[in-house]
Amino acid sequence: MLSSEKINMEALEAIQNGAASKPIFSKDSCVVFTVLGASGDLAKKKIFPSLCNLFEKKILPPTCQIIGCARSSMTTQQLADKSNPFMKAKNKDVLTEFWKRVSYVSCGAYDKAEGFITLSDKIEEFEKSHGGEKRFRLFYLALPPAVFIPVCTQLKNNCWIQSRSKSLEKFTSDRYTAECRVIVEKPFGKDLESSNQLSQAITALFNEQEIYRIDHYLGKEMVLNLMILRFGNELFRSVWNRERIACVVITFKEPFGTYGRGGYFDTNGIIRDVMQNHLLQILCLVAMERPVSVHASDIRDEKVKVLKFIRPLDLDDVVLGQYTGNPDGQTEDSKLGYRDDPGVPNDSKTATYACAKLNIDNDRWAGVPFFIKCGKAMNERKAEIRIQFKDTPSDIFGSKCKRNELVIRVQPDEAVYCKMNVKSPGMSFEAEESELNLTYHERFQDMDLPDAYERLILDFILGTQTNFVRTDELAEAWRIFTPLLHKLDAGAKTPVEYPYGSRGVASADDFIRDSGFKFSGTYKWTAAKK
Repeated sequence: MLSSEKINMEALEAIQNGAASKPIFSKDSCVVFTVLGASGDLAKKKIFPSLCNLFEKKILPPTCQIIGCARSSMTTQQLADKSNPFMKAKNKDVLTEFWKRVSYVSCGAYDKAEGFITLSDKIEEFEKSHGGEKRFRLFYLALPPAVFIPVCTQLKNNCWIQSRSKSLEKFTSDRYTAECRVIVEKPFGKDLESSNQLSQAITALFNEQEIYRIDHYLGKEMVLNLMILRFGNELFRSVWNRERIACVVITFKEPFGTYGRGGYFDTNGIIRDVMQNHLLQILCLVAMERPVSVHASDIRDEKVKVLKFIRPLDLDDVVLGQYTGNPDGQTEDSKLGYRDDPGVPNDSKTATYACAKLNIDNDRWAGVPFFIKCGKAMNERKAEIRIQFKDTPSDIFGSKCKRNELVIRVQPDEAVYCKMNVKSPGMSFEAEESELNLTYHERFQDMDLPDAYERLILDFILGTQTNFVRTDELAEAWRIFTPLLHKLDAGAKTPVEYPYGSRGVASADDFIRDSGFKFSGTYKWTAAKK
């Protein structure tokens, strides 16, 4: 097989071109991709559709066999019927050919060996019929965290190529090489202690090169764009520091609440659900130093260094909110508050909105506040990174010039735009706010922007760990949030109420302004029409 870095570049280029010009795996490679938890929502809504997209674009290795595995008893056809409504590929021929690659195995209890021996036999059956000297066993754990350790233990004991003595003799005599890898979904624990326990259990079974902790935000187009935007453009190098930047605001908003899954959400809250993982990962890419190379270890080394400079959060560093029903809401859901969900206690103090200020105590960022804010049941769907530069010194235009801002719009309407001051058109000589605008669907009209899961599953197949979370990176992230979370779990701070469909907690705006952000309210960017 080619090196992971070279394969990944070829594969991503192939995605942009719509099809692979040549195989990304050698002909003597045998790839088996197993989805554990195949009967669940994540599998049917994201994993199988992403695999089908890769198949349709001829990116999926031609030798790849897919196995769905869960406790449920079902047929492959029943699995297909559950997943097909979520497939982007509506061509029946494509779907038919894709499902020919898929089979289903019921493994029974996740802590019993019998089902995993059956799974391993199924994998070996395909490997034997295919032949080849290079074998890849890939396992996606689309499962609740409570079963991670028993499932990983059974995989190691029964499905890892080096584990079963009977298989080991055959594999050695056949003289083929093999790689096994596993994807683990978040949440990776609830605090530093539980995360460390989970990591220690998994790393005792597998080495770090075999573990892929997935955070799907790292697969989003505009998050990936941060690396090239920062380190591929000289014009940003000299201004990306505390001398020029006043503050950074990273925002995540969703226009729907948690009704129907309040029981799950109430045990986690918005900080564990979104902030400690998705938004902190984005912050790392904004703030880290230039890596030595684009290799996974070099990039993740720099992310860990940034995290080590961030102080742990305390109660004064956050504003919390919890949404209430909006009597004027346009939908039935919007009239329901968070605590109207039967799964949520009537006295719950779980936050559905949070705004936190983080400080990075290094030479580049000392004194620059980084705000990360996120919320459910808000006025719009949006994720963006807003980098606000300092005021123009000695404004000769009578304080008419507003602060420059570089904005990376992650979703929806992917874009990069820079808010700047220009002359107002016409006879006047007044300053006016406008923007330099790169809207992706306008500039790259014929390009396909792959779904985040599609991209990360491809990276997993290819063995590229750049966009996955490493053990020490995870530990540092929890170090920052655990003191705060323990106090919140003990009820030390009551969230402020905000109505469904609003901008969130009004006092959060003051919290951000008091730390240096300036909101003029005189200009709003509008996405170009598709």
